[in-house]
Amino acid sequence: MGLSGIEIFKKLPKTNCGKCGVPTCLAFAMKLATGQAELDACPDISDDVKEEIGEASAPPVRSVVIGTGDRAVKLGGETVLFRHEKRFENPPAFTLLLSDNMDETEIAARLKKFNDTVYERVGVILRPELVAIKTESGDASKFGALVEKVCNETDAGLVLMNEDADALSQAARSCSNRKPLLYAANKDNFESMGNLAKELSCPLAVKGSNLEELSEVSEKLIAMGLKDLVLDSGARTARQAFEDQIIIRRAALLKKFKPFGFPTIVFPCEMADNLIKETMIACQMTAKYGGVIVMSEIQGHSVFPLLLASMNIFTDPQRPMAVDQKIYELGAANENSPVLITGNFSLTYFIVSGEIDASRVPSYLLIKDTEGLSVLTAWAAGKFAADTVAAFVKKSGIEEKVKHRKLVIPGYLATISGELEEELPDWEILIGPREASHLPAYLKQWSA
Repeated sequence: MGLSGIEIFKKLPKTNCGKCGVPTCLAFAMKLATGQAELDACPDISDDVKEEIGEASAPPVRSVVIGTGDRAVKLGGETVLFRHEKRFENPPAFTLLLSDNMDETEIAARLKKFNDTVYERVGVILRPELVAIKTESGDASKFGALVEKVCNETDAGLVLMNEDADALSQAARSCSNRKPLLYAANKDNFESMGNLAKELSCPLAVKGSNLEELSEVSEKLIAMGLKDLVLDSGARTARQAFEDQIIIRRAALLKKFKPFGFPTIVFPCEMADNLIKETMIACQMTAKYGGVIVMSEIQGHSVFPLLLASMNIFTDPQRPMAVDQKIYELGAANENSPVLITGNFSLTYFIVSGEIDASRVPSYLLIKDTEGLSVLTAWAAGKFAADTVAAFVKKSGIEEKVKHRKLVIPGYLATISGELEEELPDWEILIGPREASHLPAYLKQWSA
Protein backbone atom coordinates (compact mmCIF):
# COMPACT_ATOMS: atom_id res chain seq x y z
CA MET A 1 0.00 0.00 0.00
CA GLY A 2 1.18 3.53 -0.74
CA LEU A 3 -0.27 5.17 2.41
CA SER A 4 0.13 4.20 6.04
CA GLY A 5 -2.84 3.87 8.37
CA ILE A 6 -2.08 7.22 10.00
CA GLU A 7 -1.82 8.97 6.62
CA ILE A 8 -5.19 7.54 5.60
CA PHE A 9 -6.70 8.49 8.97
CA LYS A 10 -5.79 12.16 8.43
CA LYS A 11 -7.98 12.20 5.32
CA LEU A 12 -11.03 10.49 6.90
CA PRO A 13 -13.97 12.49 8.36
CA LYS A 14 -13.03 11.43 11.95
CA THR A 15 -16.66 11.12 13.04
CA ASN A 16 -16.23 7.67 14.62
CA CYS A 17 -19.81 6.94 13.50
CA GLY A 18 -19.27 3.21 13.10
CA LYS A 19 -21.22 3.09 9.79
CA CYS A 20 -18.30 1.26 8.18
CA GLY A 21 -18.67 -1.57 10.69
CA VAL A 22 -15.57 -0.51 12.65
CA PRO A 23 -15.91 1.50 15.91
CA THR A 24 -13.46 4.30 15.07
CA CYS A 25 -12.03 6.04 12.02
CA LEU A 26 -8.52 5.17 13.17
CA ALA A 27 -9.34 1.47 13.30
CA PHE A 28 -10.94 1.74 9.85
CA ALA A 29 -7.82 3.48 8.50
CA MET A 30 -5.62 0.70 9.85
CA LYS A 31 -7.82 -1.90 8.16
CA LEU A 32 -7.65 0.04 4.89
CA ALA A 33 -3.86 0.16 5.12
CA THR A 34 -3.64 -3.60 5.54
CA GLY A 35 -6.22 -4.40 2.86
CA GLN A 36 -8.79 -5.73 5.34
CA ALA A 37 -11.48 -3.14 4.47
CA GLU A 38 -12.87 -1.42 1.39
CA LEU A 39 -12.93 2.37 1.06
CA ASP A 40 -16.57 2.27 -0.08
CA ALA A 41 -17.56 1.10 3.40
CA CYS A 42 -17.32 4.72 4.63
CA PRO A 43 -20.39 6.67 3.41
CA ASP A 44 -19.08 10.09 4.51
CA ILE A 45 -15.93 10.40 2.41
CA SER A 46 -16.19 12.95 -0.40
CA ASP A 47 -15.58 11.77 -3.95
CA ASP A 48 -12.37 13.83 -4.20
CA VAL A 49 -10.89 12.36 -1.03
CA LYS A 50 -12.06 8.89 -2.02
CA GLU A 51 -10.25 9.18 -5.34
CA GLU A 52 -7.14 10.57 -3.63
CA ILE A 53 -6.98 7.80 -1.04
CA GLY A 54 -7.96 5.15 -3.54
CA GLU A 55 -5.17 6.06 -5.96
CA ALA A 56 -2.55 6.57 -3.26
CA SER A 57 -3.35 3.38 -1.37
CA ALA A 58 -4.05 1.20 -4.42
CA PRO A 59 -2.06 -2.04 -4.55
CA PRO A 60 0.71 -2.31 -7.19
CA VAL A 61 -1.44 -4.84 -9.09
CA ARG A 62 -4.80 -3.18 -9.59
CA SER A 63 -8.00 -4.97 -8.62
CA VAL A 64 -10.25 -5.70 -11.61
CA VAL A 65 -13.80 -7.08 -11.43
CA ILE A 66 -15.36 -9.21 -14.17
CA GLY A 67 -19.08 -9.89 -13.95
CA THR A 68 -21.73 -8.62 -11.55
CA GLY A 69 -23.72 -9.71 -8.53
CA ASP A 70 -22.99 -12.99 -6.79
CA ARG A 71 -20.93 -14.25 -9.73
CA ALA A 72 -18.63 -11.23 -9.93
CA VAL A 73 -14.96 -12.26 -10.02
CA LYS A 74 -12.33 -10.02 -8.44
CA LEU A 75 -8.79 -10.36 -9.75
CA GLY A 76 -5.50 -8.70 -8.87
CA GLY A 77 -5.10 -6.52 -5.79
CA GLU A 78 -1.78 -8.22 -5.13
CA THR A 79 0.98 -6.68 -3.03
CA VAL A 80 3.60 -9.43 -2.62
CA LEU A 81 5.66 -11.83 -4.71
CA PHE A 82 5.50 -14.68 -2.21
CA ARG A 83 2.64 -15.87 -0.05
CA HIS A 84 4.76 -16.08 3.10
CA GLU A 85 5.48 -12.34 2.89
CA LYS A 86 1.85 -11.49 3.60
CA ARG A 87 -0.87 -13.26 1.60
CA PHE A 88 -2.18 -13.55 -1.93
CA GLU A 89 -5.46 -11.68 -2.30
CA ASN A 90 -7.70 -12.95 -5.12
CA PRO A 91 -7.58 -16.47 -6.53
CA PRO A 92 -7.51 -17.07 -10.29
CA ALA A 93 -10.69 -17.59 -12.28
CA PHE A 94 -10.71 -20.95 -14.04
CA THR A 95 -12.42 -20.41 -17.36
CA LEU A 96 -14.12 -22.63 -19.94
CA LEU A 97 -13.31 -21.86 -23.58
CA LEU A 98 -16.11 -22.16 -26.16
CA SER A 99 -15.70 -21.53 -29.89
CA ASP A 100 -18.38 -20.43 -32.34
CA ASN A 101 -17.15 -23.27 -34.59
CA MET A 102 -18.28 -25.93 -32.11
CA ASP A 103 -21.53 -27.72 -32.83
CA GLU A 104 -24.54 -27.01 -30.62
CA THR A 105 -24.50 -30.43 -28.95
CA GLU A 106 -20.92 -30.04 -27.82
CA ILE A 107 -21.54 -26.49 -26.58
CA ALA A 108 -24.60 -27.59 -24.60
CA ALA A 109 -22.71 -30.50 -23.02
CA ARG A 110 -19.74 -28.34 -22.03
CA LEU A 111 -21.97 -25.63 -20.57
CA LYS A 112 -23.92 -28.19 -18.56
CA LYS A 113 -20.72 -29.67 -17.15
CA PHE A 114 -19.49 -26.15 -16.35
CA ASN A 115 -22.70 -25.30 -14.47
CA ASP A 116 -22.73 -28.63 -12.63
CA THR A 117 -19.11 -28.38 -11.45
CA VAL A 118 -19.55 -27.02 -7.94
CA TYR A 119 -17.78 -28.29 -4.83
CA GLU A 120 -18.00 -27.34 -1.17
CA ARG A 121 -14.97 -27.71 1.06
CA VAL A 122 -14.87 -26.50 4.68
CA GLY A 123 -17.71 -24.13 3.91
CA VAL A 124 -16.10 -22.63 0.81
CA ILE A 125 -17.81 -22.97 -2.58
CA LEU A 126 -15.31 -23.96 -5.28
CA ARG A 127 -16.25 -23.70 -8.95
CA PRO A 128 -14.96 -22.53 -12.34
CA GLU A 129 -15.92 -18.87 -12.65
CA LEU A 130 -15.89 -17.64 -16.25
CA VAL A 131 -16.87 -18.70 -19.77
CA ALA A 132 -14.68 -17.44 -22.62
CA ILE A 133 -16.47 -17.19 -25.98
CA LYS A 134 -14.08 -17.10 -28.93
CA THR A 135 -14.80 -16.34 -32.55
CA GLU A 136 -13.11 -18.68 -35.00
CA SER A 137 -15.72 -18.57 -37.75
CA GLY A 138 -15.25 -14.89 -38.61
CA ASP A 139 -19.05 -14.61 -38.68
CA ALA A 140 -20.28 -11.79 -36.39
CA SER A 141 -23.84 -13.14 -36.26
CA LYS A 142 -22.63 -16.62 -35.30
CA PHE A 143 -20.45 -15.15 -32.56
CA GLY A 144 -23.35 -13.04 -31.29
CA ALA A 145 -25.67 -16.05 -31.24
CA LEU A 146 -23.21 -18.02 -29.11
CA VAL A 147 -22.85 -15.11 -26.69
CA GLU A 148 -26.65 -14.97 -26.38
CA LYS A 149 -26.85 -18.72 -25.79
CA VAL A 150 -24.24 -18.62 -23.04
CA CYS A 151 -25.97 -15.65 -21.39
CA ASN A 152 -29.23 -17.59 -21.34
CA GLU A 153 -27.74 -20.80 -19.95
CA THR A 154 -25.37 -19.59 -17.25
CA ASP A 155 -25.02 -16.66 -14.88
CA ALA A 156 -21.23 -16.92 -14.87
CA GLY A 157 -18.96 -14.06 -15.88
CA LEU A 158 -17.99 -13.76 -19.54
CA VAL A 159 -14.85 -13.23 -21.62
CA LEU A 160 -15.72 -12.11 -25.15
CA MET A 161 -12.85 -12.97 -27.51
CA ASN A 162 -13.04 -11.12 -30.81
CA GLU A 163 -10.35 -8.73 -32.06
CA ASP A 164 -12.78 -7.23 -34.60
CA ALA A 165 -13.99 -4.17 -32.68
CA ASP A 166 -17.26 -3.90 -34.63
CA ALA A 167 -18.23 -7.54 -34.12
CA LEU A 168 -17.19 -7.39 -30.49
CA SER A 169 -19.20 -4.21 -30.00
CA GLN A 170 -22.42 -5.84 -31.20
CA ALA A 171 -22.03 -8.81 -28.86
CA ALA A 172 -20.79 -6.78 -25.90
CA ARG A 173 -23.69 -4.32 -26.04
CA SER A 174 -26.15 -7.20 -25.75
CA CYS A 175 -24.63 -8.27 -22.42
CA SER A 176 -22.90 -5.15 -21.12
CA ASN A 177 -24.97 -5.42 -17.92
CA ARG A 178 -22.96 -8.59 -17.19
CA LYS A 179 -19.70 -6.55 -17.30
CA PRO A 180 -17.78 -9.01 -19.53
CA LEU A 181 -14.04 -8.90 -20.12
CA LEU A 182 -13.47 -7.65 -23.68
CA TYR A 183 -10.61 -9.47 -25.43
CA ALA A 184 -8.42 -8.02 -26.79
CA ALA A 185 -6.83 -4.67 -27.53
CA ASN A 186 -3.60 -4.89 -29.53
CA LYS A 187 -1.21 -2.49 -31.27
CA ASP A 188 -3.56 -2.20 -34.25
CA ASN A 189 -7.00 -1.85 -32.65
CA PHE A 190 -6.27 -0.42 -29.18
CA GLU A 191 -8.01 2.90 -29.85
CA SER A 192 -11.34 1.43 -30.97
CA MET A 193 -11.20 -1.26 -28.28
CA GLY A 194 -10.34 1.30 -25.62
CA ASN A 195 -13.23 3.53 -26.61
CA LEU A 196 -15.61 0.56 -26.55
CA ALA A 197 -14.46 -0.49 -23.07
CA LYS A 198 -14.87 3.10 -21.80
CA GLU A 199 -18.32 3.42 -23.32
CA LEU A 200 -19.59 0.13 -21.84
CA SER A 201 -17.63 0.41 -18.56
CA CYS A 202 -16.20 -3.07 -19.10
CA PRO A 203 -12.72 -4.39 -18.29
CA LEU A 204 -10.44 -4.79 -21.30
CA ALA A 205 -7.79 -7.38 -22.07
CA VAL A 206 -4.53 -6.15 -23.60
CA LYS A 207 -2.54 -8.46 -25.87
CA GLY A 208 1.01 -8.10 -27.15
CA SER A 209 3.19 -10.40 -29.18
CA ASN A 210 5.81 -9.98 -26.46
CA LEU A 211 6.31 -8.06 -23.21
CA GLU A 212 7.69 -4.96 -24.92
CA GLU A 213 4.68 -4.66 -27.20
CA LEU A 214 2.35 -5.42 -24.30
CA SER A 215 3.78 -2.57 -22.22
CA GLU A 216 3.47 -0.14 -25.14
CA VAL A 217 -0.21 -0.96 -25.76
CA SER A 218 -0.99 -0.94 -22.03
CA GLU A 219 0.64 2.48 -21.65
CA LYS A 220 -1.45 3.90 -24.50
CA LEU A 221 -4.66 2.57 -22.96
CA ILE A 222 -3.76 4.02 -19.56
CA ALA A 223 -3.21 7.38 -21.28
CA MET A 224 -6.76 7.07 -22.69
CA GLY A 225 -8.03 6.87 -19.11
CA LEU A 226 -8.58 3.12 -18.91
CA LYS A 227 -7.92 1.56 -15.52
CA ASP A 228 -9.46 -1.92 -15.61
CA LEU A 229 -7.07 -3.91 -17.78
CA VAL A 230 -6.06 -7.57 -17.95
CA LEU A 231 -2.74 -8.47 -19.55
CA ASP A 232 -1.92 -11.18 -22.11
CA SER A 233 1.78 -11.34 -22.94
CA GLY A 234 1.06 -13.45 -26.01
CA ALA A 235 3.11 -16.40 -24.70
CA ARG A 236 1.73 -19.76 -25.80
CA THR A 237 4.36 -22.11 -24.40
CA ALA A 238 4.54 -23.13 -20.75
CA ARG A 239 8.11 -21.88 -20.30
CA GLN A 240 7.56 -18.48 -21.91
CA ALA A 241 4.27 -17.94 -20.10
CA PHE A 242 5.90 -18.82 -16.78
CA GLU A 243 8.75 -16.38 -17.38
CA ASP A 244 6.39 -13.61 -18.51
CA GLN A 245 4.15 -13.99 -15.46
CA ILE A 246 7.11 -13.54 -13.12
CA ILE A 247 8.52 -10.58 -15.04
CA ILE A 248 5.12 -8.85 -15.08
CA ARG A 249 4.59 -9.33 -11.33
CA ARG A 250 8.13 -8.26 -10.40
CA ALA A 251 7.93 -5.18 -12.63
CA ALA A 252 4.64 -4.14 -11.03
CA LEU A 253 5.70 -4.77 -7.42
CA LEU A 254 9.40 -3.97 -7.35
CA LYS A 255 9.69 -1.37 -10.11
CA LYS A 256 6.19 0.15 -9.75
CA PHE A 257 5.88 -0.19 -13.53
CA LYS A 258 2.29 0.91 -14.11
CA PRO A 259 1.75 -0.67 -17.56
CA PHE A 260 2.22 -4.07 -15.88
CA GLY A 261 0.23 -3.25 -12.74
CA PHE A 262 -2.78 -5.40 -13.70
CA PRO A 263 -3.91 -9.04 -13.41
CA THR A 264 -3.13 -11.38 -16.30
CA ILE A 265 -4.90 -13.87 -18.54
CA VAL A 266 -3.18 -17.11 -19.63
CA PHE A 267 -4.14 -19.90 -22.02
CA PRO A 268 -3.03 -23.39 -20.94
CA CYS A 269 -5.59 -24.62 -23.48
CA GLU A 270 -3.21 -23.44 -26.23
CA MET A 271 -0.04 -24.78 -24.60
CA ALA A 272 -0.79 -28.52 -24.48
CA ASP A 273 -2.23 -31.25 -26.66
CA ASN A 274 -4.00 -33.15 -23.86
CA LEU A 275 -5.92 -32.30 -20.70
CA ILE A 276 -3.35 -33.72 -18.29
CA LYS A 277 -0.55 -31.48 -19.59
CA GLU A 278 -2.98 -28.58 -19.75
CA THR A 279 -3.90 -29.13 -16.10
CA MET A 280 -0.26 -29.23 -15.05
CA ILE A 281 0.39 -25.92 -16.83
CA ALA A 282 -2.75 -24.44 -15.25
CA CYS A 283 -1.44 -25.46 -11.83
CA GLN A 284 1.85 -23.72 -12.61
CA MET A 285 -0.08 -20.60 -13.61
CA THR A 286 -2.12 -20.78 -10.40
CA ALA A 287 1.03 -20.41 -8.34
CA LYS A 288 2.81 -17.96 -10.70
CA TYR A 289 0.59 -15.65 -11.14
CA GLY A 290 -2.29 -16.19 -13.55
CA GLY A 291 -5.48 -14.20 -13.06
CA VAL A 292 -7.80 -15.70 -15.69
CA ILE A 293 -6.78 -19.27 -16.56
CA VAL A 294 -8.49 -20.50 -19.73
CA MET A 295 -9.10 -24.26 -20.07
CA SER A 296 -10.29 -26.21 -23.11
CA GLU A 297 -12.56 -28.37 -20.94
CA ILE A 298 -13.99 -28.45 -17.46
CA GLN A 299 -13.52 -32.01 -16.22
CA GLY A 300 -13.91 -32.85 -12.54
CA HIS A 301 -10.70 -34.89 -12.33
CA SER A 302 -8.65 -31.95 -13.60
CA VAL A 303 -10.43 -28.86 -12.28
CA PHE A 304 -11.03 -30.07 -8.71
CA PRO A 305 -7.29 -30.39 -7.91
CA LEU A 306 -6.79 -26.93 -9.44
CA LEU A 307 -9.56 -25.42 -7.33
CA LEU A 308 -8.17 -27.10 -4.23
CA ALA A 309 -4.63 -25.88 -4.94
CA SER A 310 -5.94 -22.38 -5.53
CA MET A 311 -7.89 -22.45 -2.27
CA ASN A 312 -4.82 -23.52 -0.32
CA ILE A 313 -2.53 -20.96 -1.97
CA PHE A 314 -4.94 -18.07 -1.52
CA THR A 315 -5.98 -18.82 2.06
CA ASP A 316 -4.44 -16.28 4.44
CA PRO A 317 -1.80 -18.27 6.38
CA GLN A 318 -2.09 -15.81 9.28
CA ARG A 319 -5.87 -16.13 9.63
CA PRO A 320 -7.30 -19.60 10.36
CA MET A 321 -10.53 -20.45 8.57
CA ALA A 322 -13.39 -20.30 11.06
CA VAL A 323 -17.17 -20.64 11.26
CA ASP A 324 -19.52 -18.49 13.31
CA GLN A 325 -20.03 -19.01 17.03
CA LYS A 326 -23.61 -20.21 17.50
CA ILE A 327 -25.88 -23.24 17.92
CA TYR A 328 -26.06 -25.42 14.81
CA GLU A 329 -29.13 -27.64 14.51
CA LEU A 330 -28.22 -30.81 12.65
CA GLY A 331 -31.21 -32.76 11.44
CA ALA A 332 -34.63 -32.29 13.04
CA ALA A 333 -33.16 -31.53 16.47
CA ASN A 334 -35.66 -31.45 19.33
CA GLU A 335 -35.80 -31.06 23.11
CA ASN A 336 -34.37 -34.55 23.64
CA SER A 337 -31.49 -34.28 21.15
CA PRO A 338 -27.83 -34.59 22.23
CA VAL A 339 -25.86 -31.39 22.78
CA LEU A 340 -22.20 -31.41 21.69
CA ILE A 341 -19.61 -28.64 21.77
CA THR A 342 -16.41 -27.98 19.85
CA GLY A 343 -14.27 -25.12 18.50
CA ASN A 344 -14.87 -22.99 15.42
CA PHE A 345 -11.92 -24.11 13.25
CA SER A 346 -13.63 -24.76 9.91
CA LEU A 347 -12.11 -28.19 9.37
CA THR A 348 -13.16 -29.27 12.88
CA TYR A 349 -16.71 -28.08 12.32
CA PHE A 350 -17.18 -29.77 8.96
CA ILE A 351 -15.65 -33.06 10.09
CA VAL A 352 -17.71 -33.17 13.29
CA SER A 353 -20.95 -32.03 11.66
CA GLY A 354 -20.42 -34.53 8.83
CA GLU A 355 -20.07 -37.41 11.28
CA ILE A 356 -23.16 -36.25 13.19
CA ASP A 357 -25.11 -36.15 9.93
CA ALA A 358 -23.83 -39.64 9.11
CA SER A 359 -25.16 -40.91 12.45
CA ARG A 360 -28.70 -39.77 11.52
CA VAL A 361 -29.17 -38.68 15.14
CA PRO A 362 -30.61 -35.13 15.18
CA SER A 363 -28.32 -33.09 17.43
CA TYR A 364 -27.36 -29.64 18.60
CA LEU A 365 -23.75 -28.69 17.94
CA LEU A 366 -22.48 -25.72 19.94
CA ILE A 367 -19.64 -23.97 18.15
CA LYS A 368 -17.52 -21.84 20.47
CA ASP A 369 -15.30 -19.09 19.11
CA THR A 370 -11.72 -20.30 19.51
CA GLU A 371 -10.34 -17.80 16.97
CA GLY A 372 -10.11 -20.54 14.36
CA LEU A 373 -7.85 -22.76 16.47
CA SER A 374 -8.30 -26.52 16.70
CA VAL A 375 -9.61 -27.91 19.99
CA LEU A 376 -6.30 -28.90 21.59
CA THR A 377 -4.51 -25.77 20.40
CA ALA A 378 -7.39 -23.63 21.71
CA TRP A 379 -7.27 -25.41 25.06
CA ALA A 380 -3.52 -24.86 25.32
CA ALA A 381 -4.02 -21.17 24.50
CA GLY A 382 -6.73 -20.79 27.14
CA LYS A 383 -9.50 -20.28 24.57
CA PHE A 384 -11.32 -23.53 25.37
CA ALA A 385 -11.05 -23.45 29.15
CA ALA A 386 -13.86 -24.47 31.52
CA ASP A 387 -14.81 -20.91 32.45
CA THR A 388 -15.06 -19.66 28.86
CA VAL A 389 -16.95 -22.76 27.73
CA ALA A 390 -19.41 -22.38 30.63
CA ALA A 391 -19.98 -18.70 29.87
CA PHE A 392 -20.74 -19.55 26.24
CA VAL A 393 -23.14 -22.36 27.14
CA LYS A 394 -25.06 -20.07 29.51
CA LYS A 395 -25.38 -17.31 26.93
CA SER A 396 -26.02 -19.53 23.91
CA GLY A 397 -29.68 -20.19 24.65
CA ILE A 398 -29.31 -23.97 24.48
CA GLU A 399 -31.05 -24.37 27.86
CA GLU A 400 -34.26 -23.15 26.23
CA LYS A 401 -34.02 -25.76 23.47
CA VAL A 402 -33.54 -28.99 25.44
CA LYS A 403 -35.17 -30.58 28.51
CA HIS A 404 -32.06 -32.49 29.61
CA ARG A 405 -28.83 -31.01 30.89
CA LYS A 406 -26.19 -33.21 29.30
CA LEU A 407 -23.24 -31.71 27.43
CA VAL A 408 -20.84 -33.79 25.34
CA ILE A 409 -17.30 -32.40 25.19
CA PRO A 410 -14.45 -33.60 22.94
CA GLY A 411 -12.66 -36.65 24.30
CA TYR A 412 -9.28 -34.91 24.21
CA LEU A 413 -10.61 -32.37 26.73
CA ALA A 414 -11.61 -34.87 29.41
CA THR A 415 -9.28 -33.04 31.84
CA ILE A 416 -11.60 -30.01 31.99
CA SER A 417 -14.74 -32.04 32.78
CA GLY A 418 -14.43 -31.57 36.56
CA GLU A 419 -13.90 -27.82 36.31
CA LEU A 420 -16.73 -27.58 33.80
CA GLU A 421 -19.15 -29.34 36.17
CA GLU A 422 -18.26 -26.76 38.81
CA GLU A 423 -18.92 -23.94 36.36
CA LEU A 424 -22.15 -25.60 35.12
CA PRO A 425 -23.58 -27.28 38.24
CA ASP A 426 -26.91 -28.03 36.55
CA TRP A 427 -25.26 -29.89 33.69
CA GLU A 428 -23.88 -33.40 33.41
CA ILE A 429 -20.62 -33.32 31.47
CA LEU A 430 -20.14 -36.32 29.19
CA ILE A 431 -16.85 -37.24 27.56
CA GLY A 432 -17.25 -37.83 23.84
CA PRO A 433 -14.94 -39.89 21.65
CA ARG A 434 -11.48 -38.62 20.82
CA GLU A 435 -11.91 -39.19 17.11
CA ALA A 436 -14.83 -37.68 15.16
CA SER A 437 -15.17 -40.90 13.19
CA HIS A 438 -16.41 -42.60 16.38
CA LEU A 439 -19.27 -40.10 16.83
CA PRO A 440 -21.93 -42.06 14.88
CA ALA A 441 -21.58 -45.11 17.16
CA TYR A 442 -21.50 -42.88 20.25
CA LEU A 443 -24.65 -40.97 19.25
CA LYS A 444 -26.55 -44.13 18.34
CA GLN A 445 -25.97 -45.36 21.89
CA TRP A 446 -27.46 -42.06 23.11
CA SER A 447 -30.65 -42.58 21.10
CA ALA A 448 -30.94 -46.30 21.90
